[in-house]
Formats: sequence, structure tokens, C-alpha cells
Amino acid sequence: MSAPASRLLHIDALKALAAQAILLHHLSVYGPLAEALHEYFPRLMAWLFNEGRMAVQIFLVVGGYLSARALSPRGGLLQAALPEQLWRRYLRLMLPFMVAVGLSVGCALIVAPWLPEFMPQQLNLATVLGHALLLHGVLGQESLTVGAWYVAVDLQLYALLLGLLWLARRAVPVPRAARMVLGPLLVLLLCAASLFVFNVSSEWDAFGPYFFGAYGLGALVHWLSLSRWPRLWLLGLLMLVVLALSVAFRERLLLAAGCATVLALWQWHGDRAQQGWRARCAALVAHMGTHSYALFLVHFPVLMLLNAWFDQQAAQPRTLTVVLACLAWGLANLAALPFHRWVELPSARWRPSWRRLAPQGFLSR
Repeated sequence: MSAPASRLLHIDALKALAAQAILLHHLSVYGPLAEALHEYFPRLMAWLFNEGRMAVQIFLVVGGYLSARALSPRGGLLQAALPEQLWRRYLRLMLPFMVAVGLSVGCALIVAPWLPEFMPQQLNLATVLGHALLLHGVLGQESLTVGAWYVAVDLQLYALLLGLLWLARRAVPVPRAARMVLGPLLVLLLCAASLFVFNVSSEWDAFGPYFFGAYGLGALVHWLSLSRWPRLWLLGLLMLVVLALSVAFRERLLLAAGCATVLALWQWHGDRAQQGWRARCAALVAHMGTHSYALFLVHFPVLMLLNAWFDQQAAQPRTLTVVLACLAWGLANLAALPFHRWVELPSARWRPSWRRLAPQGFLSR
């Protein structure tokens, strides 16, 4: 197993770290296995319960970075058609997500006689349709699997970034050189609005602007690396974060700023480190990063099934609890392999054209 030379190993490392942290967080939250782990390891489980969920900030920052890198790799104007790009992003997120929803609901039905708390209370056609459209959070529907909110928000964030770059391209009266700067400037303004306004109020936590602070930091890190003064711009971004933290301190924002800083520093000094990784653990890092989204989607059904088995054991000693927790971690990572190969990859390759659905000429706008 070897890592392709074109892979961004620092991105893989961050995605892998975030996915594993989310898995361990959910292991500390759900079912009788989590209760037993809290009894035997109270401090560790309390930390995972309270802090582990913040790993999603890494996904947000990395997601913004990769989206900006894909849509504007050299800092130029957006070249892609807006509806076509959004349609592809929707399919790439929705198709594996709905398979994961089906697995979670199916496992919930299996374990319902012993662990009815895993069974969704709003399992109906409207809820399934809301999930398929990635509008369940906006509609206030109960999530049918863990992490469902993130998938919906990811599409919103991508749409916001894509829309801002599209607006910059459409600003025809503005000279081309100014329009190339306008896109990142609009992203910076929405990022600041998120940090100071939207992210402060939990009323916005089902909507993209609430999370655009972290997402925008990732996108801006990509563009600042293309400027003449990348360190100066990074310092400016960090000062913006400090001001936002002085208004309302948020640990999640501190983690997002740290992740953005790591991305920026790696772009400037990462070549030597990446060569070292290739000689040691590059293949493993690339493997875990590649399967991070599959792990994020598929680990919950595994946790449900093992919790149901654990609940039926008359004796639940510490040894069994530890062994089962390790087994849950291992099986979840193992389940991500076929899910990535047979669900996620085919979904990414399947690209039905938007042109059949869009009005004539709409794609050129």
C-alpha cells in the first residue's frame, strides 16, 4: 500500500484525525456501552463527550480549503457553471448519506426490542424526503442518523462559497483584476459576519452562515498562500479571530483557527515534512484520510449493533467493556472500506447532467 504522489498528506492527516475523534465521541455518547465506559473511565469519557465533538471544526476548515482550491485553484475567477457544480456536490453528498441513513434506520429496527431509544420517533415519508433533499435541519426534523446535520450544512456552505465566487464573476462593470480580488473579499466579509454575528447565536446552528467562520478560514488560507504577503494575511486572519473571541469566547473557534494555522504553515514548510511522511507512514495516512467520510457515515450502525449485544450480556465486567469498545472502533473502520469502495466512489463518479433539468441557457449564467 503506497500513497499517490499527488495526495495532500496533511489534509489526509487532518481528515483522519477528525473522523477518528468523532467516532470516539459517539462511542462515549450512545447506549449502555457508553454508560459502562463512563463508569470505568470517567475522566477520559467526559473529555470525549464534551470536547470530542469539536473535531467537526477540522472538517469545516478543511472543507473550505478544498472547496476554494477546487473552484479557484490559482486565485482566478470562477470558471464552472454554478448550477452544475451545485448539482454535482449535492449528489456526491446525498447518495452515500442516504445509504448511511438506510443502514442506521435498518439497524435501529433490529435493536429496537432491546434499545428502543435508538429508534427515530419521526420515521415517515416527509422526514426521509427532508433528508434526501438535505433540508432536515432547516425543516427542524429529527435526524435519522448521527452527523446528519453536518452533511446538510456542508452543502449550504459550498453553495454560499460558490455563490460568492459567482457574484464576483458576474460583477461585469468591475475590472477583471478587481473581480479576482472581489471573490475572496466577499468570503472574508461573510466569514467575519459569521464570527461576530451568526456563530454567536445558537438560533442559526441549522444554517450555513453559523459555520461559515470556520469554513471561510479554510478557504482564505488557500488564497492567502497565493499572495505576495501570506504571513501578513495570516496574521490579519488570526487577529480577526482574536477579536471575535474577545466578543464571545468559543473553544470551537479556537480549534478552527488552530487548524487554519496548521494548513497555512504546512503550505509554506510542508515539502520536507511530506517527504519524511512518504518514507514512514504516508500510505497509512492517505488510507485513513481517503476513508474518513465513509467512516463518518457508517460508524453509527456498527455502534448500535454492538451496544445491543452488550446490553444482553448478564455480566459486563471492565475487560468485556474495553474489548468491545476496541472492537467497535476496529469494526467501524473496517466497515468504512466496503462503504467507500461500493457506495462513496460510485456516487462520486455518477454525474447525471443538470442540462436536462435546467432551462436553456441557464448554465451559462
